[in-house]
Amino acid sequence: MKAAVLGLLLAFAMPVVAQQASNTSCQHTVTGQLQVFRFDSKVFQNTRMLRIWLPPGYDDAANRAKQYRVLYMFDGQTLFDACTADSHEWQIDETLTRLIAESKIEPIIVVGIDNAGERREQEYLPWRDVIQNPDRPEPDGKRMPEFLLHEVMPMIEAKYRIAKGAENTGIGGSSYGALAAVYITLQAPGRFGRLLAESLIPWAGNGQIVRASQDIALAPERAWFGVGGKEAHYPGLHMTDGMRKMIEQIVSNFRAASLRPSQVQFTVDPEGGHNEESWAKRFPDAILFLFGHAPSSSAAQK
Repeated sequence: MKAAVLGLLLAFAMPVVAQQASNTSCQHTVTGQLQVFRFDSKVFQNTRMLRIWLPPGYDDAANRAKQYRVLYMFDGQTLFDACTADSHEWQIDETLTRLIAESKIEPIIVVGIDNAGERREQEYLPWRDVIQNPDRPEPDGKRMPEFLLHEVMPMIEAKYRIAKGAENTGIGGSSYGALAAVYITLQAPGRFGRLLAESLIPWAGNGQIVRASQDIALAPERAWFGVGGKEAHYPGLHMTDGMRKMIEQIVSNFRAASLRPSQVQFTVDPEGGHNEESWAKRFPDAILFLFGHAPSSSAAQK
């Protein structure tokens, strides 16, 4: 990590922007069928790519009437391909291909929603990051539920064989993307039965997501929160300790939902950092807990 505090802050807050590789010799690492197409948003007035990973057998004649559970994930560039990821991909395609072949999870569709590059923070945050970027203008993240629920999801449901119902629908992300996923879950109770939140940034709006989750009535059936023991360390700001404490409170809030509490797995990886490599390492346990036949975990838990 950089020695200067400013450099550390920027490194920690930097958008997970994964541009299309300019090097045409890059060796793509996609396993299975990945469909990529441009998507125009009226909500945000811009264009991004959607990356839809289809499970083995999706196009088989025997499965033409089969409907599939779906997981919507932010930062789609980082999920499937080393050529579009910044440094390390989540390896979601390899992991799911293996788990499906081992009959540990039913086939599932994953929809990767690309971030908006330099506008990633502006779109993902419902409140300003008062610690890392206090001088930024008020973000647009409060419109993210409208973007996902009224633009992306209807198009995906019309184009692919998606099983309906919260029990078949998941949402997830990491860092600012995790905050967006949690915010949408709270804003649309009963729409998402599975939540995956890795290295959630909880201090936006001076901890507003902690307060927003205090009086949940209808929580997702299952929620996974993962955090690393080495998210960030530098003098003067105890980011990792504070981050963990705030996430612990959110976990407690989800477990205490009045009408339908979540079954929550809170996993702490002592060696985990704030990066795709750490999130990829925890993804097998996360997806098994959320969608698998039986929960599984290899990291330290609470």
